[in-house]
Amino acid sequence: MRILSLRLIGALIIGVTLVSIASSWYEVQSQKDSLHSDLERKAEILGESLARTAELYLETGNRPGLEQMVRRFSNRDHLLGMGVYGRDGSALVVTPGLSPVLPGTSQPLRDAILNDHSQGKFTRLGFKGVYVSSVPLYAANREVTGGIIVVHDTGYIRSEIFRIWSRVFIHIAIQMLVISAITILIVRWSLTGPIARVAQWMRELRTGLHAVRPGANDLDFLWRLAPEVAPLAESMRRARAAAETEARLRNANESEWTAQRLADHVRNRLDGSSLFVVSNREPYVHTWRDNAIDVSVPASGLVAAIEPILCACNGTWVAHGSGDADAETVDSHDRLQVPPEDPRYSLRRVWLSAEEEEGYYYGFANEGLWPLCHIAHTRPIFRASDWEHYYNVNQKFAETLVEEMAGEAHPVVLIQDYHFALLPRMVKDRLPHARIAIFWHIPWPNPESFEICPWQRELLDGLLGADLIGFHVRAHCINFLNTVDRVLEARVDWEHFSVKRNDHQSSVLPFPISVEFSGETPDIPGGIDAAEERSALIRELGIEAVFIGVGVDRVDYTKGIIERFQAVESFLERYPSYQGKFTFIQLGAPTRSRIKRYADFQAEVEAEANRINARFKRGKWRPIVFQFRQHNRQEVQRYYRIAHLCMVTSLHDGMNLVAKEYVAARQDERGILILSRFTGAARELYDAIIVNPYDVKSTGEAIARALQMDVGEMIGRMRRMRTSVKEHNIYWWAGSLIGALCELRLEQKESAIASIPDRIPVEM
Repeated sequence: MRILSLRLIGALIIGVTLVSIASSWYEVQSQKDSLHSDLERKAEILGESLARTAELYLETGNRPGLEQMVRRFSNRDHLLGMGVYGRDGSALVVTPGLSPVLPGTSQPLRDAILNDHSQGKFTRLGFKGVYVSSVPLYAANREVTGGIIVVHDTGYIRSEIFRIWSRVFIHIAIQMLVISAITILIVRWSLTGPIARVAQWMRELRTGLHAVRPGANDLDFLWRLAPEVAPLAESMRRARAAAETEARLRNANESEWTAQRLADHVRNRLDGSSLFVVSNREPYVHTWRDNAIDVSVPASGLVAAIEPILCACNGTWVAHGSGDADAETVDSHDRLQVPPEDPRYSLRRVWLSAEEEEGYYYGFANEGLWPLCHIAHTRPIFRASDWEHYYNVNQKFAETLVEEMAGEAHPVVLIQDYHFALLPRMVKDRLPHARIAIFWHIPWPNPESFEICPWQRELLDGLLGADLIGFHVRAHCINFLNTVDRVLEARVDWEHFSVKRNDHQSSVLPFPISVEFSGETPDIPGGIDAAEERSALIRELGIEAVFIGVGVDRVDYTKGIIERFQAVESFLERYPSYQGKFTFIQLGAPTRSRIKRYADFQAEVEAEANRINARFKRGKWRPIVFQFRQHNRQEVQRYYRIAHLCMVTSLHDGMNLVAKEYVAARQDERGILILSRFTGAARELYDAIIVNPYDVKSTGEAIARALQMDVGEMIGRMRRMRTSVKEHNIYWWAGSLIGALCELRLEQKESAIASIPDRIPVEM
């Protein structure tokens, strides 16, 4: 209670002191301003009066009269001295006390003569505060012939301010003593005694002793607490039972998806079945570094989503072993238990030769399927040799997967992306009882575009070996079904979004992928807000800027980076007031540099940034900062947090998680997202500023709109987008996809509508 009293007294004293000082400061400033104004007025009147008299003496050549006037007025209160000067600054008559403190011609006098107007200025001469007033002198023809200086000592103003502050501090000290005394009395009479009696009552209730209820007066200020004390023990018992029940049922009642909820959800859906995940990229990469093996986790939302499931069900991840030390870390069956710090599931590595990787990954997948599906006006390249490698690598993964699933009664397989279009059919033909899903992470083009591929029938037949085919948005599902309807002999069920071919039914459904969403970001330096962090980053970059925009992409021709730079150029042309203030920072990660189109595009991006910078750059300001290197998650998050706006201007994209990453990073609910209409994210993040990236002018206008947006509107938009990303995060995506797969019947004679996830974006 003593600590409470001290805290209460301290808080009251600090509060009253701050209020008193604030109000006193205002009064002191008002008094100081009043004294300054009074001195200025008096000095102006005196200067004008002396100037008129001096003009008469100078006109008649009465030098003695001028000297007498100066001596007569130099004895006034607070007047340090005065002097009369010629037009060239030469001293005509100066009081003895003025020369030591004001040697030569003062700047106020020169300004008065030059501007033909009276001048006044508070300044310091040595250690003395003074007010210097200068008035020009005129001849009969109104020509300036010189000037007069009057110097007042302002020390009396400072003395008056000191006296006022002394009285203020005396009053505050008296208030502190009175407040302390009153607070001590109140605490003792109204708090200490009643609390002690109520505490004794609670102690008796807790220990089961006979408890005497305190009087009504003691419980007046504790009236909310009093009714809860008696049943406290019973409430605790019921709370423990409720907590146990909630733990069992939380999976059904939670509104936010977490890694633990996802693990519990999928484990229940699998019902003892094993999960097998297939992807080109592995979740852990081992490399040699400084004669030691280093393990790293590639930046991937997929790892965050899938790993909790595999840990929960002791599953298996099959992937290409790409690290130069991967072979040294596996057993004789090419398996490795991961995560390294707490092994919970198996990583099975598949080895590819350099020739296989070149043809399957760089060739068919990324020079063929990637540009074909993105329709970004880059011609797809299809070589027979690349197709052969693609087929053989899919076959190699199928053999590995079948080997891993040997003896499994009801295996569940989740295949990732366009690298494995043939794999579902290869596995299904060998293991018909396996539940197979493939998620296509990139767009699916219209049927006319897909017809470019010479092996379109083989790819479609391979995909239709899956029981569930997932895309990001419904539009891609529709394109896929149209393509199947046009190319293959199959029955397309448009009502339930499924395809039946050779007595096997495949459901085709949208599952919009997302990112992790955390209420806290532990890598934010404590106590640093976005403005401070922005200033620090600008200093590190060696630039000057007031407003920051950011883009985060792999340097890929589908991301609309050049169009983005041109939109910045258009914005600066139309809004020149932002020149020198707005800088756009593009984080560009190198990618697929072995492919000529990518190497050429990287050079084009750098050339465009240099061209625009050369046009607008001045001093330390640059309109575009292009950082062509890999950035880790902490670095990217930092840019997200400080940017006034983020531009995602993909020419065509499946989802584009940069948009959702930016939203998830803005805990301050600030920032504007400028988002291409050709991304899957545009179907969910309605509160972004949606643009057509090909329309450079309108995208530039979107930048202006973002920078000029009202703070209230900005917060409302970001808050709604954050709610969407939070409720439908990466764990929701994985739970919906695998849950839908597990609910599908292998012999489907009825509708697959039950497998549709809780939330599917509706295409308008």
